[in-house]
Amino acid sequence: MTTDPAILAWLLDSDPALRWQVERDLAGADADTWQETRRRVATEGFGAALLAQQGQDGQWEGGAFFPANFFGSPEAEMPGQPWTATTWVLKDLREWGAPASALEGTAQQLDRHSRWEYEDMPYWGGEVDVCINSYTLAAGAWLDADVSRLVRWFPEHQLADGGWNCEAEEGDSMRGSFHSTLGAVRGMLAWERSTGDTRLRASRHRGEGYLLERRLLYRLSTGEPVAPFVREFVFPNRYRYSALAALDHFRDVSLLEGAAPDERLADAVGLVRERRQADGTWHQDRRLEGRRWFEIDAPEGQPSRWLTFLALRVLAWWDAAR
Repeated sequence: MTTDPAILAWLLDSDPALRWQVERDLAGADADTWQETRRRVATEGFGAALLAQQGQDGQWEGGAFFPANFFGSPEAEMPGQPWTATTWVLKDLREWGAPASALEGTAQQLDRHSRWEYEDMPYWGGEVDVCINSYTLAAGAWLDADVSRLVRWFPEHQLADGGWNCEAEEGDSMRGSFHSTLGAVRGMLAWERSTGDTRLRASRHRGEGYLLERRLLYRLSTGEPVAPFVREFVFPNRYRYSALAALDHFRDVSLLEGAAPDERLADAVGLVRERRQADGTWHQDRRLEGRRWFEIDAPEGQPSRWLTFLALRVLAWWDAAR
């Protein structure tokens, strides 16, 4: 599909964290152009603002998943959670394309100073939540940290149906979760792309099979839509599953492995097309509550540059295969 010139101009008028991706994936810019824009992520806009908040111990707000002294504070009684501690910042910086060189020494600092709020476990070893471990695996590969424990952890904790579920560690559910499974396969794919190591590919494929069997949208048992969240597009999505987020993952898989899109994605692609607004954009749905360092995207109900970019990129990939 061809991107409307006015929409493309609107997308390009954005922070370097988004602009370089628009240049590369929608505008057809040459590599020198988008790579130059990508280098600006560490020195301008969103990326530079987050890097400036890093503490002397390598952490953000003094904590791994939550800010230091969060528990027992008035903020802990508020809806949602703060998205300002180390794990969330690393996830954003990595996904925005910040170079690992901009965080030189961070892996070592976190190894020395950062512990998970769960049982005081060391940072790069991860903890028990599958989504947390997926972010840590991806960040560790990016920053060249030792995440060997997590490389073993994912196949060991994969459920019989091929998925993962953060509630499985407490024995509350032994069925895969859409949210947890997408988080797991995205983390494993990011690790493979950073390292070139394919040891987790078979496990990742099983997890992707879990989602494909359900066509990204439906309960396997009844064929009914799994829940309203599959239709709710939000950026940043943090841990939340949506059809758009899942399709973006399968696009990444296709590009890495040189595979054509799986036909079982068709219903999800149709949903993305359906969610396009009359103005040619995709709008922000219900955002996750909680404190942020700053606003990254549009308010709820408004046109979202990030969601519009992601949707157009997915549709361009799908249509090009046909």
